[in-house]
Amino acid sequence: MSVREFVVLGTASQVPTRARNHNGYLLRWDGEGILFDPGEGTQRQMLRAGVAAHDIDRICVTHFHGDHSLGLAGVIQRINLDQVPHPVTAHYPASGQKFFDRLRYATAYRETVRLREEPVAEDGTLARGASYTLEARRLSHPVESFGYRITEPDGRRMVPELLARHGIKGPDVGRLQREGVLGGVTLEEVSEHRPGQRFAFVMDTRLCEGVDALAEGCDMLVIESTFLDEDVALATDHGHLTAGQAARAARDAGVRHLVLTHFSQRYADPAEFERQARAAGFDGELTIAADLVRVPLPKRT
Repeated sequence: MSVREFVVLGTASQVPTRARNHNGYLLRWDGEGILFDPGEGTQRQMLRAGVAAHDIDRICVTHFHGDHSLGLAGVIQRINLDQVPHPVTAHYPASGQKFFDRLRYATAYRETVRLREEPVAEDGTLARGASYTLEARRLSHPVESFGYRITEPDGRRMVPELLARHGIKGPDVGRLQREGVLGGVTLEEVSEHRPGQRFAFVMDTRLCEGVDALAEGCDMLVIESTFLDEDVALATDHGHLTAGQAARAARDAGVRHLVLTHFSQRYADPAEFERQARAAGFDGELTIAADLVRVPLPKRT
């Protein structure tokens, strides 16, 4: 049975708090796990959330500020300590290669796992497989930063009434799906178009074309909202978004489920982020992220 869920390991921005660890997020996509932005303490948060090193197939780092990457050293060493049996691929801004190298070899350890380095230098497709395509888009931050988007290929949804009309049932349904035609009946005659699921991960950035491109038509958008709207000048100066800005971007992109995260330690009441997101006109499903929560991806439309 396929599982698609977003596991939140940490939600703090630059400074962790008593309730919020530094960033860290795992996307479970069927049998694969993609770890995003492992900040300090990610290893311990994985333990608390029931995430094992074996669950990680890919690591995606948006940029090399510490709250998004200092946990890399521990995570990479844990992957090797646990002798993860499959290769792990790491994506990160190419301009930060020296930082990745320092974190990868921060201390002595025995390498037992093949870690494939695939740095990102420009917008485009990073990986393409049977269940998703992974893309990157440049964002607007004081250091080079990329956001990531996962798109499932479109498929077909079987329509029971049409199957019954053509007398197709039982094992013949699967045969038709595999072969595309059965007894003169084509797959298109008994099914309808089903758009693939779309997920995007957008961290430290101002509003820019990259945000819009990543968010467009997403079933789930995970996006930073470091500041509240009254501090928009600070957000712009430091290369961040406010709750209202993030929500308006999601609204305009037709996002179904919005997950706000990466909160400044200056704010004590998370409910205010929800209030401002709703005031900005986003009326879809909304999650104000908290450490160790699991957020299922929306059901396919």
